[in-house]
Amino acid sequence: MTTIYFIRHSKADKDSIFCRFLSPLKQNMKKKLSKEGISIAQNKLNSNFDDVEVIYSSNYTRAYQTSLILSKRLNLKVIKDSKFGERVHGIKKGYNELPKDFEVRQLKEENYKINNGESQKEVRIRMLKALNNILKNNKNKKIAVFTHSTALSFLLLNWCSITEDGIYIFNGNVIFDNKWSYCETFKFEFDDDNKLISIQNIK
Repeated sequence: MTTIYFIRHSKADKDSIFCRFLSPLKQNMKKKLSKEGISIAQNKLNSNFDDVEVIYSSNYTRAYQTSLILSKRLNLKVIKDSKFGERVHGIKKGYNELPKDFEVRQLKEENYKINNGESQKEVRIRMLKALNNILKNNKNKKIAVFTHSTALSFLLLNWCSITEDGIYIFNGNVIFDNKWSYCETFKFEFDDDNKLISIQNIK
């Protein structure tokens, strides 16, 4: 059995003055963890993850910094993979460009996107490709992947249905209430044929 812990990054700090001169995408990519975020990660990345043998991370700063807290404790290197990055909005100047129904439409319409942003389907496909690569190269290991809430929620839609209230259901069972916390964790278990057999939301 192969086990993968998908972990949302911890709390990021407010944008620095320097970041305000960058594009919205670059701003999002370079957000660093706040002091509170470091503390949250130190508390949540506890002994439950002591069995992790391999660590992957999004190339976004806040996800990578979160992964380092676990990697330093376990003395493991972090493998960066941009395919685990957050959904790209497609905005050019600011978040006020997003339509009010943007988030809802992306959940309901898999091909909906604006400008050069990503659709739900595109995020699902790239995340799944990265996941399959991990399964191919890490059979029967325990792996941690540090990523982002929207990207992870879209990945879940490969196997889960979602209710009008945003509740995620896998194999007839409720697994997530869509109330994201920092370092929110999902434990995926795959059999020897790399078939997903269980998803557990670890609090």
